[in-house]
Amino acid sequence: TDDTSAFKMAWETACMTTGVGSAVLLVPYTFCFLVKPTSFNGPCRTRLTLQIDGIIVSPDGPKSWAWNFKRQWLMFYRVNGLSIQGSGLVNGRGQKWWDLPCKPHKGVNGTTQPGPCDSPVAVRIFQSSKVKIKGLAFKNSAQFHVRFDNCDDVVVDSVTINAPASSPNTDGIHIENTHNVQIRNSVISNGDDCVSIGAGCFNVDIKNITCGPSHGISIGSLGVHNSSAWVSNITVTNSTIWNSDNGVRIKTWQGGSGLVSRIVFRNILMVNVRNPIMIDQYYCQTKNCANQTSAVIISDVLYANIKGSYDLRSPPMHFGCSDSFPCTNLRLEDVDLFPYKGQLFENPFCWNAYGSMQTVTVPPINCLLEALPGC
Repeated sequence: TDDTSAFKMAWETACMTTGVGSAVLLVPYTFCFLVKPTSFNGPCRTRLTLQIDGIIVSPDGPKSWAWNFKRQWLMFYRVNGLSIQGSGLVNGRGQKWWDLPCKPHKGVNGTTQPGPCDSPVAVRIFQSSKVKIKGLAFKNSAQFHVRFDNCDDVVVDSVTINAPASSPNTDGIHIENTHNVQIRNSVISNGDDCVSIGAGCFNVDIKNITCGPSHGISIGSLGVHNSSAWVSNITVTNSTIWNSDNGVRIKTWQGGSGLVSRIVFRNILMVNVRNPIMIDQYYCQTKNCANQTSAVIISDVLYANIKGSYDLRSPPMHFGCSDSFPCTNLRLEDVDLFPYKGQLFENPFCWNAYGSMQTVTVPPINCLLEALPGC
């Protein structure tokens, strides 16, 4: 049965409650609820908790979806002081979206599979502050599982996110134009980035994440369509990335502008990761993007105590920086990366990358340029 109207009515009642410190909307244990694409709007008159102990499922595929709600499934708009928590499951039932013949992606044994078109984000938080998501499981979103846009003071704690490694664009947590963020104590496995950080984000602390299989933890992609992007004060610590295409990555398009700075990747274990450490300023989804001289500037990035193993398809460290705007002040400290199988080391790759080794790295990285550009 369709439970959308009941959810909307309960939300509006809780949101308008007065005279109490907070209101709770309960999704009870053992029950499963079908909710169609819906916007839960604020501002509310009290702090509101959505307690999900049961299961919420989306409509099953594009044919069951309202045409005007294809950008997101569950939207929370202008809700300050919102908590979404519990022991329950949010199931996006994304398989039929993944199979749409729009965007190719890697399938089993390297085969090419179709992918999503204008696929919906499962849970989107927009223009809200003091938001907390804790304890929930998210599964099989059509696209991103959880997305924050234009938010402040965000905590994501102890969540589990799961989708097949072949599912396209199923990022675990994505933030855009959002600041003062904590993402911690979570397990994420999917077909894209475990955590992705878009333009306009600062003061983001990511720690105790188990990530993989996936595309790793990424800043970007930034600068698409010649746009401006500013990202700063990002820390990723005490995490494990395993069986993934990438480890910690910064990716920008040619032609963009702006600055990525004050980035710290510290205490990270890599297990069979294709590109454990990567800066890619030539990011291009079609592989035939035109060369452009403008670029997002990357500066002041620390890689400290990053250890583990990589597979031999790619160099363990890849610093592909812009021809026009080199990466500067890249610092490596206690980086030890060994082949997952065999004893053949791959040499790191550098292009227009300036930095220093605070300690000896394994494998040695002799391609970093030491002097500042123009000196």
